Amino acid sequence: MSEMQNNRRHQAQKELGLDNTEEELQIEQSIQKEELRQMEKQLRRMEIEQSSSYRTVQSIAKWMDKFCLDPIIGFFMPGFGDALTSVFAVPFIYVAACKVRSLPLTLAVIFNILRDVALGLIPFYIGDIIDFCNRAYLQNCKLIVGFVEDDQEVINEVNRKAVWTGIMIILFCVIIYYLVKLVVYVGSVISDFFNGLFAAF
Repeated sequence: MSEMQNNRRHQAQKELGLDNTEEELQIEQSIQKEELRQMEKQLRRMEIEQSSSYRTVQSIAKWMDKFCLDPIIGFFMPGFGDALTSVFAVPFIYVAACKVRSLPLTLAVIFNILRDVALGLIPFYIGDIIDFCNRAYLQNCKLIVGFVEDDQEVINEVNRKAVWTGIMIILFCVIIYYLVKLVVYVGSVISDFFNGLFAAF
């Protein structure tokens, strides 16, 4: 008799929308999904941190910025040294693009590299002095670590730098487009000039 009453009660609750079993099931599924997501994120973080490319990035950051190899090379080889040291940024781009698989992080890393090269190119050794304070390799290492660890402050910085890098890339493409148009126009003017000159003879 009590089982029949329980069934009727459940039926009445269901009809009135008071049955909580579906809600409890959805909440439990959401909790399980979040736990699974956190576990996958932790495994991914461990995989990245144990990779040889990640260790390479940390070594480069230590040598180039902590031991000041970047500004020293730039000081003794002005211009060329900055281009040479920017080659050491390739592993940072690789980790951001291929290991972490994040376009905003990759763009933020490129932003730091371009800023480092631009500052290093300032003449009269001023750029090299600024380069001692800039520490682009350590900044990129911090961005990668913070992004992998879901540090919200770092993620905001990554997004901000990614937007600026995207804007710079678009401006660069527009400048190249108009330079190509200018070269084509100047070429056609010169061609018309010489054609007119030879047609007169």
